[in-house]
Amino acid sequence: MNITLETAKELGLLEEEFEKIKEILGRIPNFTELSIFSVMWSEHCSYKNSITLLKTLPREGERLLVEAGEENAGLVDIGDGLACAFKIESHNHPSAVEPYQGAATGVGGIHRDIFTMGARPIAALNSLRFGNPELKRTKWLVKGVVKGIGDYGNCFGVPTVGGEAYFYDCYNQNILVNAMSVGIVKVGETVSAIAEGAGNPVFIVGSATGKDGIHGATFASADLTEDSEEDLPAVQVGDPFQEKLLLEASLEAIKTGAIVGMQDMGAAGITCSTSEMSAKGKAGMRINLDKVPTRQADMKPFEILLSESQERMLIVCKKGREADLEAVFEKWDLECEIIGEVTDTERLHFYQNGELVADVPAEPLVLGGGAPIYKREISEPTYLSRINSFSISSIVEPSDLLATAKQLISSPNIASKRWIYEQYDSMVRTNTMTTNQPSDAAIVRVKGTEKALVVTTDCNSSFVYADPYKGAMIAVSEAARNIVCSGGEPVAITNCLNFGNPYNPEVYWQFENVIKGMGDACRKFSTPVTGGNVSFYNQTVLENTAEPVYPTPTIGMLGLLEDHSKRMTLHFRESGDLIYMLGEHRNNISSSEYLRHVHGVQHSPVPYFDIEEEYGLQQTIKELISSDMIHSAHDISEGGLFVALLESAMAGGTGFAIRLDSEIRKDALLFGEAQSRVIVSIPVNEESEFLRTLELSNQNYQKLGTVTDEQLSVAGNDFGIIADWKAVYDNVLGGVLEAV
Repeated sequence: MNITLETAKELGLLEEEFEKIKEILGRIPNFTELSIFSVMWSEHCSYKNSITLLKTLPREGERLLVEAGEENAGLVDIGDGLACAFKIESHNHPSAVEPYQGAATGVGGIHRDIFTMGARPIAALNSLRFGNPELKRTKWLVKGVVKGIGDYGNCFGVPTVGGEAYFYDCYNQNILVNAMSVGIVKVGETVSAIAEGAGNPVFIVGSATGKDGIHGATFASADLTEDSEEDLPAVQVGDPFQEKLLLEASLEAIKTGAIVGMQDMGAAGITCSTSEMSAKGKAGMRINLDKVPTRQADMKPFEILLSESQERMLIVCKKGREADLEAVFEKWDLECEIIGEVTDTERLHFYQNGELVADVPAEPLVLGGGAPIYKREISEPTYLSRINSFSISSIVEPSDLLATAKQLISSPNIASKRWIYEQYDSMVRTNTMTTNQPSDAAIVRVKGTEKALVVTTDCNSSFVYADPYKGAMIAVSEAARNIVCSGGEPVAITNCLNFGNPYNPEVYWQFENVIKGMGDACRKFSTPVTGGNVSFYNQTVLENTAEPVYPTPTIGMLGLLEDHSKRMTLHFRESGDLIYMLGEHRNNISSSEYLRHVHGVQHSPVPYFDIEEEYGLQQTIKELISSDMIHSAHDISEGGLFVALLESAMAGGTGFAIRLDSEIRKDALLFGEAQSRVIVSIPVNEESEFLRTLELSNQNYQKLGTVTDEQLSVAGNDFGIIADWKAVYDNVLGGVLEAV
């Protein structure tokens, strides 16, 4: 085959990249070699348009056991000789084309990142973005994604303990599916993704290799178009039962001591695992592709190399210990084949039936070793002029607050996501502590200890759209606030950065400002970034018009609760308890769901936020919880004060009676989403000590009212009983999604 610039462009490479490949090889590559570079230099694998900015994020902390990007996932010391491995990644494009398999394999892939390090996954979370739920296509996508996540996770046996779902028109075509996995491992018993020791055998284990997922990394590094469904072969097919076997076999194989290094075969398959492991160990590999177990006959070299078939691992074994490894995988009835050996050449030599089909150096393929690095042009988005022109005075304050509140809770972004989470098994392994008594973050017991992990995923992308810098700070702050309100201490984050096309200067401006905001917030809360995922090209091109999604930097945060008996829940416990709000009321309705859903205003500034105020609030909450002074804590987020009160009341089966003795607008007071506010309930006999603590910490507060048996009263107005609100809140989303 005659390789030309056009061939390179068809594989997603730029002209300068094609020239660089020829320079590296000293010749024109053959098609297999060009395919190797195309996937390894794709945005999905190389982060070529993001790595410069990512390196500015805080990446060090006293609990971190590996540096960001060093291994398949972040690793944090949680004490008692244990460590937590955790990571979040996207599977957006595959899920937009084939939602069931796209979401399912996203879950499978992120779990493999955890157990390939030697950690056992104990919890899963997700962050989902869809378009208008009234659309037939959105209903199909939601049902497919939720079923894919549920089926894979439930069969694999790891509980889905938390997550979030939002619905905005910008996600009508390009949905976002971000999956997070959390695992536990003993310190010192992890395995690195490295190839070392010339002559050590290289094994492929797990499932056979098929033609599914070929060029999946390239597919994920391009805009979606009307023709994207033709790329269906780029979507992988998952088998959770096979993954369960692979999990148990991998953890057992690690205990034999026969493994030098191990890596999951995710994006770019054999190509990625051989090149990254070799580059890390300053080694090379000789691989015989005809030894790779395949599901189809006569697969071409590039198909075997680029296949993203699921449930596979690459293992470097200590020479002479082959039988130990083979015995474990035979026990679990999994493929376990020697396909090559480690060399000292620092090159990858791929053979098929004795013929050398590709000869490439390992180092230039990987991030930091020679893959291209770019910093794109930036330009402030034109839509900001519409945002900055917003005035609260243009919004007529509603005369009927009860009717407005009812309208607000019918928003898919406010209403319960019960229709989604009830399809997930949250109780398998019996460690989940927040199923019946919810907290702002999920709490997962670490068996054999008094500890619990406190985990959450957070990002209000409408805030980030309005102000990428402050919006990213809010995403980190809200994640920390949710962990603190649950009784935990924020430890570290992983992130999934979902954006449009980086060649669009406005998109890259968003990205640059998000990185700045995230970095500043993480430094403030001492939550270093352990790694994550960048997902560009989340935009759809229809009729030559590109529509990027809202910039969506999903934050997956890990917190630690040293004594899980100290966990804090969000539900009101007892009638007669006093309700206080920590923080200040603000005359602010900007970027609120109230403004969007009730008034139809899509462009307004980010809500009020001050990071020093936020930090002080969180320190106060920690003190109140540690001193057993409060009965509940719940942060005020989407829907504002009223929705936060409603959620605490519904969770406890109680009501509430509150006053509105403020000079600010009633809609801003009830439905505004100004940040750094938390509602707490306290027993009457704790009020004096509670107020003394607030005064000593200079914490602003407002006394709102009391917990009641079941009745809701707002400013003396009868708002009905909690059971009626719950009936609507719990069933709105399911009613919309199931409607024909």
